Amino acid sequence: MQSMIIAFIIAASIGLITGPWLIPVLRRLKLGQSIREEGPKAHQSKAGTPTMGGILFLIAIPIAALVTAGLNGIVGVLLLGTLGFGLIGFLDDFIKVVKKRNLGLKAREKFIAQVFVTIVLIYAIVHGLDRGTAIYIPGWNTWWDAGFLYYILAFIVVTGTTNAVNLADGLDGLAAGMTFWVALAFAVLASAEIQPLTAIFAAALAGGCIGFLFFNRHPARMFMGDTGSLALGGAIATLAMLTRSELILPVMGAVFVAETLSVILQVASFKMTGKRIFRMSPLHHHFELGGWREETVVYSFWAAQLVAASIGTMLAFNIRF
Repeated sequence: MQSMIIAFIIAASIGLITGPWLIPVLRRLKLGQSIREEGPKAHQSKAGTPTMGGILFLIAIPIAALVTAGLNGIVGVLLLGTLGFGLIGFLDDFIKVVKKRNLGLKAREKFIAQVFVTIVLIYAIVHGLDRGTAIYIPGWNTWWDAGFLYYILAFIVVTGTTNAVNLADGLDGLAAGMTFWVALAFAVLASAEIQPLTAIFAAALAGGCIGFLFFNRHPARMFMGDTGSLALGGAIATLAMLTRSELILPVMGAVFVAETLSVILQVASFKMTGKRIFRMSPLHHHFELGGWREETVVYSFWAAQLVAASIGTMLAFNIRF
């Protein structure tokens, strides 16, 4: 527990110290956010806000984890999941803001890069750490060796989680705040399962989110960009595999799931019927265009994510409702 608290404090402190230095650097490099014209009109005022602030995560979380847990197989895999996807996000952001190509990496390029990192990550966990292919079945309090099917499940978990967090990064403080609750849930879960190194990393992840939120809360002084959202998603997915809670993650991260489903349903409905289900997707924009203040949407989603993370943790502990 003490090491977890130390990791949290170090990550949060590094974030708070790094932010005031990082923001002017991003401004000098003219790494300002471009706002999509098809997005909410109120967001146009955010154009030029420094992006790629997710670099803060790539500094704070690894340092906190390495200082408190050292470099070992488990921390190495967690850093692979975080930094590997963070690098993809960095390249995507770099192309957007430096090369002035608004969509960043081409869809195929981004997908290939994500597939590569995902395959390496899954292999490192299943074989390098000898995790195996057994998964926990929540509700039944039993285990099932999924065999080859585990690789398919793990692939869906990793790619789905990274892109879900990416979709949720659309309002000031939204993605970082929701990730904070998920990270805390994994810290509790890993600690209970006597996985101290995993618990320490989860605590560092939570601390990094707090440090970043100081500069990202409304009105945001910097955005995380894909650099941050993909890194956070990669960290969450890796924590889920290490704690063998792949089937619990959709509950623990229910708001991220809802954000993703809103996009899928919106696209499917428009293509099949020509009509939209939501005012705009992802889901947070639906409420925003419905007249909710941005802060109200963010705080409501944070609260919903806290409830979801709590329910997911209880499922992991097989606590009956």
